[in-house]
Amino acid sequence: MPPRVAPGRGSGPQRGGGPARGGGAGRGGVPVAIAGEYSSVKTVGVKRPNFGTGGRPVNTIVNAFPVTVPDGIIYHYDDITPDKLPARVNMILFDRLQTNVAPQIFTAPTVYDGRKNAFAMYKLALGPTDSAVFDVTMERLGPASSDSRPPKIYKMKITKAAEINTEVLHRFIAGQQSQDNTVLTSIMALNVVIRMGPNLKHPFNTRSFFTERGKRAIGGGMELWRGFFQSLRPSQGSMYINLDIATGIMYKPGPLTNLCLEFLGRPATDPSIMSAKKGFPDRERIRLQRFVSNMRVITEHGGQVRPRVIKRLTAEGASSRMFNTREGQSMSVANYFKTVLGRPLRFPDVICIEVGSGAVIPLELCNVPPGQIMRKQIPADKTNDVLEFSKLDPPARLDAIKQGLSVLQYGQSEYVRQFGMNVTPTPLSVRARVIAAPVLRYGQGGRENTIKPANGQWNMRDKKFVKPMTIKVWAIVVYESQNRFNLTTAQDMATSFCEGAASVGMNVEDKRPLIFYENGQQVIADHLRKAGKACVDQKKSPPNLIVVVLPEGGNQIYTAVKHFGDVTMGVATQCLKSQKCSRAKPQYWANVMLKVNVKLGGINNVLENSPINDPHHPTIVMGADVIHPAPGAEGRPSFTTLVSSVDGTTAKYVSDSRVQTGRVEMIEDLEEMCKNLLTKYIGYQRAFEKGRPPPTRLIFYRDGVSEGQFQQVLDNELPQIKKACRDVKLNLKITLIIVGKRHHIRQVFMFPQNPGDGDRSGNCQAGTTIDEGLGHPTEFDYYQLTHGGLLGTSRPAHYSVILDENNFNADAMQNLSFSLCHVYARATRSVSIPAPVYYADIICARAKNHYTPGSDLDLSETATQTSHADTQLEAFKLGYKPLHANMANLMYFM
Repeated sequence: MPPRVAPGRGSGPQRGGGPARGGGAGRGGVPVAIAGEYSSVKTVGVKRPNFGTGGRPVNTIVNAFPVTVPDGIIYHYDDITPDKLPARVNMILFDRLQTNVAPQIFTAPTVYDGRKNAFAMYKLALGPTDSAVFDVTMERLGPASSDSRPPKIYKMKITKAAEINTEVLHRFIAGQQSQDNTVLTSIMALNVVIRMGPNLKHPFNTRSFFTERGKRAIGGGMELWRGFFQSLRPSQGSMYINLDIATGIMYKPGPLTNLCLEFLGRPATDPSIMSAKKGFPDRERIRLQRFVSNMRVITEHGGQVRPRVIKRLTAEGASSRMFNTREGQSMSVANYFKTVLGRPLRFPDVICIEVGSGAVIPLELCNVPPGQIMRKQIPADKTNDVLEFSKLDPPARLDAIKQGLSVLQYGQSEYVRQFGMNVTPTPLSVRARVIAAPVLRYGQGGRENTIKPANGQWNMRDKKFVKPMTIKVWAIVVYESQNRFNLTTAQDMATSFCEGAASVGMNVEDKRPLIFYENGQQVIADHLRKAGKACVDQKKSPPNLIVVVLPEGGNQIYTAVKHFGDVTMGVATQCLKSQKCSRAKPQYWANVMLKVNVKLGGINNVLENSPINDPHHPTIVMGADVIHPAPGAEGRPSFTTLVSSVDGTTAKYVSDSRVQTGRVEMIEDLEEMCKNLLTKYIGYQRAFEKGRPPPTRLIFYRDGVSEGQFQQVLDNELPQIKKACRDVKLNLKITLIIVGKRHHIRQVFMFPQNPGDGDRSGNCQAGTTIDEGLGHPTEFDYYQLTHGGLLGTSRPAHYSVILDENNFNADAMQNLSFSLCHVYARATRSVSIPAPVYYADIICARAKNHYTPGSDLDLSETATQTSHADTQLEAFKLGYKPLHANMANLMYFM
């Protein structure tokens, strides 16, 4: 049966009727489910109440390519073994199965995900049980010889699981079918179809593949490859392939010794530095081990090539590492290779690798194969290299995406053709709306009391804070050398600091702060404690602010300063980079005051006449996030944060952060955290806003949750939120929104009908919103770009409303979220997601500040695996120090 376009392109009701909604984003009349239509359709989230209408209409191009949905039956096969091998090996085995071993059964291309799922558009002749086992031969690497090991034979089992009628997918995108397992499996099948060809040819991860074209070495034993992300997505009345460029971080191929030396920053000419006998430090070996563990290497002996996987590095060199031979003789690794294998080592004292079998192999005999993805956290010093490599402005990004079509060659793919899919080579044009920015109100005394941001930007010129704070006594601690930052420079900086504070309405009573020069290699807490004591002795009062001047690369000093201020002593701290604060301009100091004022308890600005500040419906806004350890870091915890507003203007926030089991997405202590912050809200209201009616609404933004976890949030986290509300006797109607930034839909602005529709960076303007023509077929979601462009292509956030007891319509929900992106206290720019959830993300990232500097707990992003994960997790929980009581009700995280 020939493929046909998904229902509704221009003709009204399709496939069983149902009302058609015309004009969907310029794509013709398509049936779109609005709440009330197709009432039998069940959704995980809230049904879409309507489409937004507010704002100025603009045309946008998005990186989405329409694709036809096939008609007919898709046959699903699972229980495929082996399933423990790497996906790339499984893919090779399956390809060999259908092309060489059993072509009489696989009479047309069948697709496979490399794990447990295969799909075909015809029924495989597997016998009466619909299951069969095949022998698939895999030759050894390298040329054959008399002493080569025989080819390895894998037994592959494949079993029929289900038959899927694609009618369900047609009905789903028409809004007439619930999103059940059949729908999800059919979408998964079509995703496997489009990825099968590229994944057989190129290195790949879950949704992306990478090519060598345009690769770049970045040092440290790594290189960057360009690639493409592709994901087939359902929308209103159609399916599309979301295509984007991707960056793969690869291990640099070649001799393993060269890679290790490059990672360590040592010359490739002297591998002997990796010798314990020459004093190779344990910490360096452990750091290197984290980098290379689970890496594939190739060893060769007698013409036979063997792939190996590094488990760990030995502490001893090959000449010192002893083992017992099968004859019971004790022998060193170096001596074994020399006398038994006839391979004397050039560097016998250098450390070795240990592989999964326990075998130990000298470093110099290993080679790293090309195209091996590094599945670990990118080292911090390489982040800028990755960003620079990935950064493209909107026109260049769209061009690169279009070029990706020539690499993918959907039209020539035997897999895509077999499944009857056709991909439109032109990116989707979607009609968007640019909604109006909120008005921000500043304090009295400035010449400009209100401001309406233009494209998400404004400045502090002629403005005063709503609630400016006073700095009574403060001190400056300088960790930069005096020849780079002398006393005169420090005194001038103090004067500029005071002037900057006065410009925004803050009062600095102490115009001549005490200044200290300290050595960053010593105990930072001792220096700050000394500064505080000197203030008490000389100024007769402890400081309510300590300003710290950092040298270049002062990250460890920063962490120690924040631990002292936020956890140990409960005093506000402000760190400044020496190069930036020396002879800085007034605008710099105004921006510094944005942080200082809120740390001290002040309010910078508030939303003017915002629906969220409706006195008839007092509202609490919360944001929650979870941050996870890097891949491979067993025993490392995840960190959770909840942030909540406490005032009537949603400008002041308090927070609670915890430690929990690593990689658990649901927040385990949410009830206790929520109850804690609601209690603080009640306390703030009683102390500072007496007479306000009790809150009636709770707007809860949750970050970091994938679509497949929405139901878990409703089942696990929502009951905790409701229980906390009951415990503090607040009757709140809850709206729960999942906000995601880590997705691959990008609004790319190319050729606007009106040149004023884009900003100077070539991006869409802040406030650009899309719900019709790109969103979910039935559920309440939308894409919104809320910040002005700087460099590269701006990424919109995706909002999914999964609970709405307040019955917001689309315009109200979209305006509320956009407004909250403007209350981020430490910038005069709107941000990419609502401020409360942005704050939660910041606090999660600051989790290391809660641990005592110099503690034994390994807080590095690439901590190695451990067999004592439970014990280590408990140690992390015990070591996580709570905030000082002085900080508990302040926005210390600014």
